[in-house]
Formats: sequence, C-alpha cells, structure tokens
Amino acid sequence: MGERVLVILGHPDGKSLCASLGKAYVEGAESAGREVRWLEVGRLDFDPILHHGYRKVQPLESDLLLAQELITWATHIVLVYPTWWGGMPAILKGFFDRVFLPGFAYQYRNNSPFWDKLLKGKTAHILVTMDTPPWYYRLVNRAPGHNQTRRTILEFTGIRVRKITTFSPVRYADSAKLAKWLEKAKRLGRNG
Repeated sequence: MGERVLVILGHPDGKSLCASLGKAYVEGAESAGREVRWLEVGRLDFDPILHHGYRKVQPLESDLLLAQELITWATHIVLVYPTWWGGMPAILKGFFDRVFLPGFAYQYRNNSPFWDKLLKGKTAHILVTMDTPPWYYRLVNRAPGHNQTRRTILEFTGIRVRKITTFSPVRYADSAKLAKWLEKAKRLGRNG
C-alpha cells in the first residue's frame, strides 16, 4: 500500500501563498502516485474555542469528525501555514485544540505522569511561510512556532516530523522567488 498523504492548509485564506504551496505539494505527490487528500481549516464549520478546557466534553462538529477520519486515514500529514506573531494562525491552533483530543491523539495513563501517543506511526512535513528571515527566527526568537508544532503537538501525539521547510522572507519575494518556492513545494511532494 502506498503512502496516504493528508495536506492540511492552516491559513484561513484559500487563495494565499500557503494555499498555492500546498496545492503545488499535492500536485507533486499525486504525480509520484501517492494518494492525497486536502483539508482547508479555514473552510471548516467549527467553533475553534475549547470553552471548558478538558473538564467537559464539547461535542465535535461534523467537519471535525471528518478531520479526525482523514488524520486516521493518513500515513503522512503535511501542514502548510504562515507564521504570525511567532506561531501558527489562531484558526489552526483552535483546530488542534478541538481535534487532537484525549482518546484520539493521546491518552494520559492512570496514576502516571506519562501518556500514550495514539497517532504513533504517522509522519509529518511542515511547510511554513514567514516574513522573518529564517536565521533570525531560529537564533534570536528560538523558533517558537516550529517548536510548538513539532514538539508539543505532533511529537507529543506520536507523529514523527520528517522536516520543517521554511519559505522566507515572504515580504521581499518577487515573482521569480515565488515561482521557485512553488517548484520546490512540488518537488517536496514528489519526493515525499
């Protein structure tokens, strides 16, 4: 069985650079014979606020149940989103808050500080855009968004991050640079 790829667009705008990068990745992955599904967080109908934390069950909307089905189906997850204020957009954080729940993504053990990683065996690739130069984001800011997504969300639930690819700085990118980035995203999709 081939790799099953779920590409999740975490930018709220379906016509953004992130959307174009995600679609280029899809094109490359499909050309390599991978089975691919596309999920736009900004088009899902759900309340991104976990109103009572984990004290009280907040029923999942049908779009979030579908998202869980797609995550379960996938062997490889590609996240595509911009870095805003050092991290992911609020809608994507709300998506993780509502979807990566105990019993689905992880489960704490009774009388133990440890937990079971329920999404173990899956891999991920993160494609991120930002205006900050990558060296500054890494050395001065210490990559807070990358660390949050990689360590405290994906790896916490058992998903092994293969790579984080940063497209930056966006605000200085001309049409030639943008075309190069789109070709890179397509190549990344093709090569897995």
